[in-house]
Amino acid sequence: MVDAAGRRRDARQAGAAMKSRDAGPTLKDVAALAGVHPTTASRALDPAKSHLVSEETRQRILQISAELGYQVNAMARSLRTGSSGLIGMVVADVSNPFLPPILRAIEHVIRHEGLMLLIAETHDDSRTMQEILGHFARRRVDAIILSAAHQGDLEVVRAAAASTPVVLAVRSVDGGKFPTVTHDDRLGGRLATQHLVELGHQDVAQLRGPEDVSSFSGRSAGFYSVLAETTAREVGSGLVAASPTVEEGRRLTAELLAAPGDRPTAIFAHNDQMAVGAMDALREAGLSCPRDISIVGYNDAPLADHIDPPLTTIRLPAAELGRRVARLALEQLSEEPVDTSTVRLPPELVVRRSTAPLTA
Repeated sequence: MVDAAGRRRDARQAGAAMKSRDAGPTLKDVAALAGVHPTTASRALDPAKSHLVSEETRQRILQISAELGYQVNAMARSLRTGSSGLIGMVVADVSNPFLPPILRAIEHVIRHEGLMLLIAETHDDSRTMQEILGHFARRRVDAIILSAAHQGDLEVVRAAAASTPVVLAVRSVDGGKFPTVTHDDRLGGRLATQHLVELGHQDVAQLRGPEDVSSFSGRSAGFYSVLAETTAREVGSGLVAASPTVEEGRRLTAELLAAPGDRPTAIFAHNDQMAVGAMDALREAGLSCPRDISIVGYNDAPLADHIDPPLTTIRLPAAELGRRVARLALEQLSEEPVDTSTVRLPPELVVRRSTAPLTA
């Protein structure tokens, strides 16, 4: 068997021969140097078929391909196999700071399989999402990762999945059997609310995300489950954000503080962005966090520990979620039976200085 140094020497010699004939490396060149049939080399370089080749052989072919500078002709492969080499990613809001770790993890996994990530934003609008899914279908993406679905989008998602494999991320859709990776949002809502109650807070508010989004409805269910088991009560019910943004968090909190009746001593915001908006509203009202009102967010987005005060939050394992989603998407491209179950990743309470015990 030829060792790695020998392969590199052969690759250089092969490269020189190609230059002399004014041609780039071909699949046959890769196969010859790897000592395999061109069909095997083709399978190893095709993300949809690489599972048919042993890992050792696949790695050898990938290394030789890189050393030769061989590039798969994506257009030819698309025409031949129907594969575009693209994974479509649909997100609700690209400005949401919890998204980059997820996107980076997805891209890292699929890039090693020779695929590229194509990202589109819905602005949390279902009609825009439908248009994007149609565009992805026309681009013949190999699979779609969808993290912008609303509960009323079942038929739209089902229609997209009829022609292109669809994996749901972060948000689920009731009634459909799609491979899904989410967070255990109900448990996360419980952890956030239990933390506030254990600190002695009895008058607690929540800043809710849109009710037709599974992640926010789960967090709200967790909130109410703790209140049902304790003497704590909700203050300011009906505080539902049009979108889970800093601006909406600020608006809802200002509305809460201006309302007659008791003021809450603690707030559970359904994401970190709304929590930051709540802090802004407190400062504008001359109040302090956590001296006057404790605040808990959700997601543990980047820089959550660098704001003032550092934010207590529920950690969503973004990178792990991204990796799991990417692997599920790749599985849709294989010839093996596809698992359509829902994976719910466990939440973790991260305590920082935005929450404190209730003082008399």
